[in-house]
Amino acid sequence: MSVRSLPLLFLNLGGEMLYILDQRLRAQNIPADKARKVMNDIIATMFNKKFLEELFKPQELYSKKALRTIYDRLAHASIMRLNQASMDKLYDLMTMAFKYQVLLCPRPKDVLLVTFNHLDAIKDFIRDSPTIMNQVDETFRQVIEVYGCLSAGEFHLIRQTLLIFFQDMHIRVSIFLKDKVQNSNGRFVLPISGPVPWGTEVPGLIRLFNNKGEEVKKVEFKHGGHYVRAQSEGSFDLYGDRVLKLGTNMYSISRPVETHVSGASKNSALNTKERTAPNPLAKEELNFLARLMGGMEINKTSGPEPGFRLNLFTTDEEEEHAALTRPEELSYQVINIQAAQDQQRNEELTRIMGEFEVHDQPQQSTSKGDDLLAMMDEL
Repeated sequence: MSVRSLPLLFLNLGGEMLYILDQRLRAQNIPADKARKVMNDIIATMFNKKFLEELFKPQELYSKKALRTIYDRLAHASIMRLNQASMDKLYDLMTMAFKYQVLLCPRPKDVLLVTFNHLDAIKDFIRDSPTIMNQVDETFRQVIEVYGCLSAGEFHLIRQTLLIFFQDMHIRVSIFLKDKVQNSNGRFVLPISGPVPWGTEVPGLIRLFNNKGEEVKKVEFKHGGHYVRAQSEGSFDLYGDRVLKLGTNMYSISRPVETHVSGASKNSALNTKERTAPNPLAKEELNFLARLMGGMEINKTSGPEPGFRLNLFTTDEEEEHAALTRPEELSYQVINIQAAQDQQRNEELTRIMGEFEVHDQPQQSTSKGDDLLAMMDEL
């Protein structure tokens, strides 16, 4: 397991979350000032300096529930609120998109290009906010510094660690099903066409050499695909052409997107085991989350500006139905951290952990503020 996978996982999943929110805010004609506030607040929180200092420390990946809790907190960093079922759906879209990108990376190192595509897009979201832009640029430089010197073997380990994290997640997403890159069981289809990894040759030729290293024979074979040589390598600098399209915004063209739990996920013994078996790292995970949440500055809704509820379903009835029918092993309940009886905690950590409890938001009347029911009606 790589101890350098967590920052890449967090940044890429966060990028996918911002793609979804941005698309629906525009599609529902939300006032520009409110849409901008939501995006700016979430991005500013996501790239908080203290938060990222904890995130970039070498450490193994934690459980899906622990990471999901961070995104629950992040999604509520502004005036927007999500119910449990809507947050589940948003998280499904985020995770399946990044899983697809990791699977299709031509080289393990290209997961960096995927990350840079997300960071480039995030910078476009906040181009009118220089303070937040500086936060993102600083993170960009930190990613280059930490990962730019890693060997090919270390990137192989990072990719393997990410795939292990995603291996039991088989949520069907309509946009993938329609593009025929996902099967009905929720598993992705690997392509047999397109450019080969940079620095490699198109398959179809076997060269034979003698004991002096001289080429003595060539044998061609049919590989059954339609491969082409890569024309150039993507830029790993702060600015440049990434060449690779994985990690760019697939919601830039509006089309309906639905998620469905596949049968394989419903019956996954590994998911059930994770849900029921005691976690030997539970205490360490809680300490980790407390440190992260301590660095995450959440902007409280204040003044006359009311918060609004975001619904990822067409109607409230659909949202309620999704909450009732979702398999229990795939529901990520919010983790509540209680440290009142732990004498080894100092007062600051206790305060942080107390604030970390997420309570259900009271349902607001549609007459108060802008209600974003059906904001994600096409997702």
